Amino acid sequence: MQIQIVCVGKLKEKYWVGAIEEYSKRLGSYARLDIRELPDEKTPDSMSPAEEEQVKAREGERILAALKPDAHVVALAIDGETWTSEQLAANMERQATYGGGSISFVIGGSLGLSSAVLARADKKLSFGRMTYPHQLMRVLLLEQVYRAFKINRGEPYHK
Repeated sequence: MQIQIVCVGKLKEKYWVGAIEEYSKRLGSYARLDIRELPDEKTPDSMSPAEEEQVKAREGERILAALKPDAHVVALAIDGETWTSEQLAANMERQATYGGGSISFVIGGSLGLSSAVLARADKKLSFGRMTYPHQLMRVLLLEQVYRAFKINRGEPYHK
């Protein structure tokens, strides 16, 4: 299976990089992983709603350009569906079996995702109503994708 993660912003802290490397290594036994880091826009502390939309639109253009035209896209969005780990595993299994074997997960920048990216998404997934730093979200997503593979193969890890 091919897993693509398209994310806005670079990881700077070593502990985030280390966590990503660890889960990337673990996932190597189950899937081909492609993490595409895209540059984020500068976001001053005080921005008008129109300026925020412009930032999201510019980041959104880069996200859309990084996605393959036939990609099954799951956008991480606070207003998306909340799944259990088992539901994520079942969705990934369905995509592997019936949907071409690839999934692209999208993590936006500090302001979220543009309406164009959300419209392109096949699914919107929420990790809850709280807001997380995009660096942490990347680690959480990779851990859950790894967990999903373990669940689908009936291997110990998930409790």
